[in-house]
Amino acid sequence: MNARVVATAFVATLAWRCGGADDPAVDTAEPEPPRPAAAGPIIFEERAAATGLDFVHRNGASGEYLLPEIMGAGAALLDYDADGDLDVFLVQGGPVFGDGARDRAAYRDRLFRNDLVESGQLRFTDVTEASGIRSDGIGMGVAAGDVDGDGWIDLYVTNLGSNQLWRNRGDGRFEDVTAQASVDDPGWSVPALFFDPDGDGDLDLFTGNYLDFNRGTHTVCAAAVGGPDYCSPRSFAPQPDRFFRNLGKGHFEEATGPAGLDGADAYTLGAVALDADADHRLDLYVANDWTPNHLWLNRGDRFENGAPIAGVAVNAGGVAEAGMGVDAADFDGDGDEDLFLAHLTGETNTLYRNDGRGLFRDATLAAGLGAPSLPRTGFGAAWVDIDNDSRLDVVVVNGAVRRMAKPGGLTDFGQPNQVFRNLGDGSFEEISDQAGPAFNEDLVSRGAAFGDIDNDGDTDCLVSNNGGPVQLFLNTVGQDRSWIGLRVVHGSPERDGLGGVVELRLGDGRTITRRVRTGMSYASSSDPRVLFGLAEAVTTDEMRVRWPDGVEETFDALELRRYHTLRRGEGSAP
Repeated sequence: MNARVVATAFVATLAWRCGGADDPAVDTAEPEPPRPAAAGPIIFEERAAATGLDFVHRNGASGEYLLPEIMGAGAALLDYDADGDLDVFLVQGGPVFGDGARDRAAYRDRLFRNDLVESGQLRFTDVTEASGIRSDGIGMGVAAGDVDGDGWIDLYVTNLGSNQLWRNRGDGRFEDVTAQASVDDPGWSVPALFFDPDGDGDLDLFTGNYLDFNRGTHTVCAAAVGGPDYCSPRSFAPQPDRFFRNLGKGHFEEATGPAGLDGADAYTLGAVALDADADHRLDLYVANDWTPNHLWLNRGDRFENGAPIAGVAVNAGGVAEAGMGVDAADFDGDGDEDLFLAHLTGETNTLYRNDGRGLFRDATLAAGLGAPSLPRTGFGAAWVDIDNDSRLDVVVVNGAVRRMAKPGGLTDFGQPNQVFRNLGDGSFEEISDQAGPAFNEDLVSRGAAFGDIDNDGDTDCLVSNNGGPVQLFLNTVGQDRSWIGLRVVHGSPERDGLGGVVELRLGDGRTITRRVRTGMSYASSSDPRVLFGLAEAVTTDEMRVRWPDGVEETFDALELRRYHTLRRGEGSAP
C-alpha cells in the first residue's frame, strides 16, 4: 500500500469521526494494484442462487441519507426444525420513514429451510409464509437460541424500533411472544446475544443499542465528492444497552441496572461472550462505534467494566475506534481467548492478544493485520479455521459507510472482503486472492454467519449485503483434511450448551480449545456446533467439556470425519 492511500484513508476517518451537518468526509482510495492470480484451489464457491437462497436486501434508501439505511442487516444459521442441517434466516430492511402504507410482504424477513438431510442435496425452500414470521420493523440483526428450554430454537430480531421475539412452536411455525416475554426494546438495537452468565441453564439476553435516530434528530452531511452523504454517529446521542434476565420458560425481567450494565451509554454495534480473565465465568465484550469498548467482567452477582485496565477499551494509540464486528477465540493455542474487531476505513482492524490473566495487548501490527485493513470498513468478522489445519484464520466482510471516490468518478459503498491465514507464529498473511471472484466483489457486506452448511466438515460463510443479494460461500478446501464436529447439549429436552468450552487433546500432546457460541460477528448468529480442524491427525485422546456453571466432564476419543453429540451427564469426572 502506498503512502497516499494511507493518508487519504486517514483524512476520511478523521472527518467521519468529527461528524456534523457540514462534515465533508468521504472514503477515498487510489486504484489498488491487481491481485495476483490465486495459487492453488479456490477457497469459496458462491452458491446462493443455485441452492434456492433467493433474497435481496432492500435498505429503503430514499435519497435523504438516513443513517439506518446503510447499517443493516444480519443473518442467522440455525436448525429450526431439528433435522440436523442448518437453515437460514435473513433480516430485511425497508423505508425508514413512510406514511404507513409500507408493503409488508416486500420488506419481510425470510426463513429458508435446508433440505439437505432429507433429500441428500443442499437446497433451500422459502418457508416464511408457513412459518408465520411477519416483519414489523426496519431489521438490523438476529440472535438464535432456545429461550424457553423446550428443545426448539427461537429467534430474536433487532430493529430500528421495537424488537421481536419469535417463539418456535416445534411444528414449523413461530409466534410473536415479545410482549409476554417482556423483552421489547423500542430504540435502535443492532446486536443481540443469548448467553448464560449465571450458569443456571437458561439463556439471558443482551441487546446493544446504537443511537437516538428519528425524524427530529436526522441530519445530512456533505461528501467531498459532492452532494449529500451519511453522517457520523457522533451527530447523534448514544442509547443505553439492555440486559434481560431469563426467569425460566422464556419469561424475562429487565435487569440492566441490577446487573451493573447501566450508565455506560455508547454506540454499540457488536457483542460476544467470553471468559476474559479465566475465572470460569462468562464475561461480555461490547464493541462500540467511536466510543471506548466495554469488557463487562462477571463478578457473580453483577458485572463491572474492566476494559480500561484489561487494555481493550481503545487501541494501542489510546484511540477509540469504530468497532463493528467482533469475535473471541484462542487463535494462538495458549488456552485463553483473544479478541478481533473490525473497524472503519483509515483505521486498522484490531487484534487484542490475551496474556492468560485477562490483560490484553494490541498485537495488530505484529500480526500483520494492520496495513491490509486500512482501505476497508469491516463489519462481519470471525475466527474461522478455513483449511482445517487446526489454526484459526480470520474472515472479514467489508462495505463502506460513506461515499467513496473510485476510478472514473464512480461513487458507491462496495468493497471486497478479506481472508487472512494464520501462520502459526502469531502472524497472518492475506490470502483474499484465493477466496474466489465472488468473495471479492465490490458489495456492501454487513452481517456474516459461519457454520458447516453442507455438513461436509468445514466452515462455510453466509453473507448479507446491504442493498444487494445474499451470498452463500461454500468452503471447497477444508473437508480435505481431518476434522471432528461436536454438538454439545444439556437438559431435557436437549438444548445447545452455549458458553461451554471444549478442549480436544491430540495424540501429539497439543490441546485445541473452542467455545460453544452462536453470537459474534456483526448482527448475526452462527452454527452452535463446534468444528475442530485437525490437519493430518488420525486419532484424538479425549475431550473435556466445561459447562457454563463450571462443572467439567471428559469424553473418550471419537471417530474422526463425522459429527457427534456430547450430552451432559454422559461423560466422566476429570
